[in-house]
Amino acid sequence: MRSIICFIGPTGTGKSVLAIKLAKTVDGEIVNCDSRQVYRYMDIGTAKSSKGELSQVRHHLIDIADPDEEISLSQYQKMAYKAIRDIQSRGKVPFLVGGTGQYFRAVIEGWEVPEVPPDLELRCRLEARATAGDTEGLYAELIKIDPEAARRIDRRNIRRVIRALEVFYIRGIPFSQLQVKKSPPFQSFIIGLTTPRQELYRTVDLRVDGMLTKGLVAEVQRLLESGYSPELPSMSGIGYKQIISYLQGKLLLDEAIKQIKFETHRYIRQQYAWFRLKDLNIHWFNIQDNVETDIIKIIIDELQNAF
Repeated sequence: MRSIICFIGPTGTGKSVLAIKLAKTVDGEIVNCDSRQVYRYMDIGTAKSSKGELSQVRHHLIDIADPDEEISLSQYQKMAYKAIRDIQSRGKVPFLVGGTGQYFRAVIEGWEVPEVPPDLELRCRLEARATAGDTEGLYAELIKIDPEAARRIDRRNIRRVIRALEVFYIRGIPFSQLQVKKSPPFQSFIIGLTTPRQELYRTVDLRVDGMLTKGLVAEVQRLLESGYSPELPSMSGIGYKQIISYLQGKLLLDEAIKQIKFETHRYIRQQYAWFRLKDLNIHWFNIQDNVETDIIKIIIDELQNAF
């Protein structure tokens, strides 16, 4: 069975830069596994690789949707499988790279994601409750009808809470029971990048400062001026949400930056829940060490053993 190489880990560990270097070495192509980098026009706030970096190796599933388009987990999974098959059919090595844990697990574990079309009327009612401040009530409702889904979903991720409720009320079956697994037609060799938590926080704080210098505020302003609603799921991402509040006069810029850093730290903690350091299926490397040589050696060994 042929292998795909996965680069996972929390934001700020340099997954994309290292994956590009190694993909060039073994004739690979990269499949994006970041739920925010699928959107066009959202480059700075998503820490998307530069055009120069993207040109070094062929990338898939980056800039495939406008900010007002919604890509479901099922859609992403199908596109990722199609990209992987295409790369393998041309004799190249697929690299799955990113930090969105749900996307990653859906691909490598073969989740059979239920395709349940949204019920817009129901969704509007649930969203209205959230807007009115009943987010805890919605989460309590999910705990009651689907405790397993509630365990997996961060109570603050109200969009996912609402989706799980929506699926239950449409199908009458808990969302967690609809997500069965079927082994994908490839084996995954998983490389995880990590570093001590406080060092990682310092790194991402500096990266946030760099985003502001590169023009994050102007990027968000352009999106709003282009007619993209602040209420869109794509605009709820870390960085965009806070800068929108600043542009609307709800936050001072310093306050917005502080919130971005705080939320990024929280997101890192969530990522470590998806990518556990004790997971024996993940080959972890501390980025403070000289890891490039060691990683390329185990990748080459893995690819040779896979044939």
